[in-house]
Amino acid sequence: MVNGKFFVIDAHCHVYPEAIAQKAAMATGKFYGEQPFGKGTIADLTENGKKAGIDKFIVQSVATTKAQVRKINEFIAGEAAQHKDTLIGLGTMHPESDDIEADFEHLKSLGLKGVKLHPDIQGFKIDDYRCLKIYELCERDGLPVLMHTGDYRYDFSNPNRLIPILKIYTGLTIIGAHFGGWSIWEDASKELYDIPNLVVDCSSSLSYIEPRVSAEIIKRYGVDRVLFGTDYPLHSPVNEMNILLSLGFSDESYRKIFSENAVRVYKLD
Repeated sequence: MVNGKFFVIDAHCHVYPEAIAQKAAMATGKFYGEQPFGKGTIADLTENGKKAGIDKFIVQSVATTKAQVRKINEFIAGEAAQHKDTLIGLGTMHPESDDIEADFEHLKSLGLKGVKLHPDIQGFKIDDYRCLKIYELCERDGLPVLMHTGDYRYDFSNPNRLIPILKIYTGLTIIGAHFGGWSIWEDASKELYDIPNLVVDCSSSLSYIEPRVSAEIIKRYGVDRVLFGTDYPLHSPVNEMNILLSLGFSDESYRKIFSENAVRVYKLD
């Protein structure tokens, strides 16, 4: 709990098996030109999350090859089952899979609550025809997709790629990470704010943007459509929490951002 009144779900965390966690965290940090804050392990996540007053964590990892999909999903599901009081798991998929539907059914059988995709790291465009089956299945079965969005360096996940998918798969909820556009935060919000099946998280955003701009972006989307996320292990949960609390929203708005929106989007108990 934060300030004794806000139950908090961190809706964007990356975790890895201990044997590879440090290497994986450093590789992700290198991709973004960052020195990662954390170690990338479950123990380190929960320790630092508790310091920030975070109660639950939505955890995921990304398959950089099709061969990794099921192994990663089994790892995430196993950790979520072992730490069911604190962890909620998302699965990963890959558009080059030999059998996307079988991977999807396996993911569902593990009890994972949604699908995480990272077009820029996985190397596909959001509107690549190979991804359409993933969107169809998620829309059909009501699983939300947490998707990395935005990067000024590439053309994999910017609004021009995202908007057509949102308008075709209107029954699919996409969580646009990083305010809908990492590194192009404000411009992306102006293009995406009025698309109803998009919600966003504030991960890897608050530390880079002026507080005034962050507050404007949240208001532009509306507090009903913003989830709190830290992007651990890249960023300190304590720092991300303190920045968000400094923006001066009402208690009702913070309750939505910190947990109520995540509960609704992921259909949590």
